[in-house]
Amino acid sequence: MLPRPGVSPDAVAGVEMTELLYAISLGVSAFWLGSCPFSLWVGRRLLGKDIRDYGDGNPGAVNVFRAGGRKPGCLALVLDMGKGMPFVVLAGLVFGLPEVAVMAVGLAAILGNAFSPILRFRGGKSVAVAGGVLLASLQYELCIAVAVFLFLCFLFVESDGWTVVLALAGSTVWLAVSGASSWELLFMLSVLAILAVKQKNDLRVAPGFGVKRARWLASSRRARDLSQR
Repeated sequence: MLPRPGVSPDAVAGVEMTELLYAISLGVSAFWLGSCPFSLWVGRRLLGKDIRDYGDGNPGAVNVFRAGGRKPGCLALVLDMGKGMPFVVLAGLVFGLPEVAVMAVGLAAILGNAFSPILRFRGGKSVAVAGGVLLASLQYELCIAVAVFLFLCFLFVESDGWTVVLALAGSTVWLAVSGASSWELLFMLSVLAILAVKQKNDLRVAPGFGVKRARWLASSRRARDLSQR
């Protein structure tokens, strides 16, 4: 930060130290909120089940859907996305911290979910909380790009793990081509690295490509049209 005319270097240093303390406090808080396994708690409280006994054993919202249906699944999804948002909003809109600090707070929330100390560092896959962080950062063009790439990969990539990783990789390339800042690129690469680690089991097998899901979407639409006639 360059000192403005009439502002002493000590005052500038004081502002920088204050911003650093805010960033550290918000980052630690975001990490611990992110580490709270809301989906697991929803499963135990509302369903009386351990959702890790379903599907891939992940303590995330998808397995709440598998264990109990739409209502508890939607609640778990909202909670998982929500825990990535409050401290990012505080960092960016309330305290007005620099872009790099806001992104660091967002990464802390994602890391907390991925490597939750509450779950002995065996957290969730962090897709939902990463989505919450992106929404809270108010980078709407990036959110739209991620959504578009996720939809396309969902249609034509058979593995869920590869769907997430390829969508984030495509979004990162789009950022680079569109002239994003180096901090934005570093943030997306960091998110990509975290989610790739959490998807490692799926990534051990080469991705399968096809139009299977695209056909399923088309058949679902035809079935809905027929039911409405």
